[in-house]
Amino acid sequence: MNCLPSPQLQHTSDCKLCGLVSTDRQPSRRARRQAQRRGAAGRVVQAVAAPPAPAPRNLVSNVSEVGIRDAPLKPLFPDEPPPPKEGAPKLKVAIIGCGLAGLSTAVELVDQGHEVEIFEARPFIGGKVGSYVDRSGNHIELGLHVFFGCYHNLFRLMAKVDALENLLAKEHAHTFVNSGGDVRLLDFRFKVGGQNIGAPFHGLKAFFTTDQLSTLDKAQNSLALGTSPVVRALVDPEGGMRSVRNLDNKSFSEWFKGHGGSQGSIDRMWNPVAYALGFLDCNNISARCMLSIFQFFATKTDASRLRMLNGSPADRLLRPITDYLEARGVKIHTRTGAREVMWEENEDGRPVVSGVRLTTAGRERIAKADAYVAALDVPGAKRLIPEAWCERFDVFGKMHRLSGVPVITVQLRYPGWVTELGPNPAAHGKHGSNPDVPQRLSSDPADPNSAGRGLDNLLYSADADFSCFADLAITSPVDYYREGEGSLLQCVLTPADPYMPLSNEEIAAKVHSQVINLFPSAKGMEPNWHSIVKIGQSLYREAPGMEPFRPPQKTPIDNFFLAGSYTQQDYIDSMEGATLSGRLCAGKIMEAVPQLASSS
Repeated sequence: MNCLPSPQLQHTSDCKLCGLVSTDRQPSRRARRQAQRRGAAGRVVQAVAAPPAPAPRNLVSNVSEVGIRDAPLKPLFPDEPPPPKEGAPKLKVAIIGCGLAGLSTAVELVDQGHEVEIFEARPFIGGKVGSYVDRSGNHIELGLHVFFGCYHNLFRLMAKVDALENLLAKEHAHTFVNSGGDVRLLDFRFKVGGQNIGAPFHGLKAFFTTDQLSTLDKAQNSLALGTSPVVRALVDPEGGMRSVRNLDNKSFSEWFKGHGGSQGSIDRMWNPVAYALGFLDCNNISARCMLSIFQFFATKTDASRLRMLNGSPADRLLRPITDYLEARGVKIHTRTGAREVMWEENEDGRPVVSGVRLTTAGRERIAKADAYVAALDVPGAKRLIPEAWCERFDVFGKMHRLSGVPVITVQLRYPGWVTELGPNPAAHGKHGSNPDVPQRLSSDPADPNSAGRGLDNLLYSADADFSCFADLAITSPVDYYREGEGSLLQCVLTPADPYMPLSNEEIAAKVHSQVINLFPSAKGMEPNWHSIVKIGQSLYREAPGMEPFRPPQKTPIDNFFLAGSYTQQDYIDSMEGATLSGRLCAGKIMEAVPQLASSS
């Protein structure tokens, strides 16, 4: 394979809080921005017109349009905090970690007038949603980021920072690619007499008509879902959610087959979905996790519709948020790792944080604040929290039962188009040339006969080790399409354990061979560039029985708080879960303002 060298991020045992190291030196922020400007000016003369932003009525155009009427149930969308009263005390808050959880916490606090400072160990921000530009102008992502229609807290945040226009809505269908280029749909689009039919009927139609499953599997699938808490949620969302929470001790396979579901449905549909959601298969993922998503899909029409950024997360999601924060006085320090939480006991014998020891380029400093937030992933939080606290407080001790799931994100750029299914797409499955299948001309948009049709959506597969993938040159063309080149596939390898010891070249070769199995029309093409990102512990392992070990955002330490999608909230570990955790964390800090202000 003739692959160009690229900086590769790998998980190592000595990576401290950042969780990742690079085998190539990362360019500075200024260098990355200069590279982006050079690329925009000299390299990317787009032959693919950037798809228009979805109309405001299909998403939200401002913060006031995102509310409880849209969210599946109240715990998933906290009440808006009242405006701060004149003369109300203001806190200084130090946030450790600049992923979505930390950024969400910061936005809520700064909107209330508090002083916020953020410290990030990595050279770039965003946590698992981060991305950066390498020396050749390639955007390197740490994962494949897809926005479900029920990401209401994230949409609210994006509305605040004027980033909603960067989301591209995809066709309301989930696309499965099987061996041989056989494309099948779970199609939520439902019209009767020209009128769109919504929840729950669009979901019933999707599951009754999907050709990804056999007739028998569809019948058994309907039996299982028809006896699930989702049905209760249609009339009693809160009661349905309580029933879902009570299923945390069961795996989805155990629950599903216990209610009449078939192994065929698990193999062909639910395992790819489970891998995409939690990086675990149905035997190892909690029924609570899967049924939470099904409840949202069943009760809200738009919840199952997917969106993707029109370009890289760094530019299209994270930069608008950091611009918003910096315009309000927030300081963000990268390459600044937290090494130790310093604490002492107050007059009552209770621990209180007195500062955080930070390291920047080998130089130490102490950050002092009224309140401290650990907005980290599971391994980062476990390393930062003092051992004495874990022995003294059950909530911290329980956190050590949580662990992350390894994942590898692979990017392969090809000289031609991979997902176009060849000159006769009709030969590759019922939906290959169906005009309703999400497709877009991928070369000259002015030429309707131009070759290069591709699948413009998130893609699932039961026949590859990457559970979900997308052609970013088509789905997110502003930053990822290059004139004269073709597909940029981004594939998520789960389970990643067998691949972690392999070299980047071996991983790229194995993934490429599976790409050709899914798209035989691309046989003979070789990728001309690849990027491999390994994360040893990514999403927290949402295995059966893990819910009791998730900590709340408010801890037993009065001035120490937690944010992160692994903390207690009713969403799964995801961008939405991280954003929601930040809102919940900020709410707990605001409740504690009188106490924290009086003790500072």
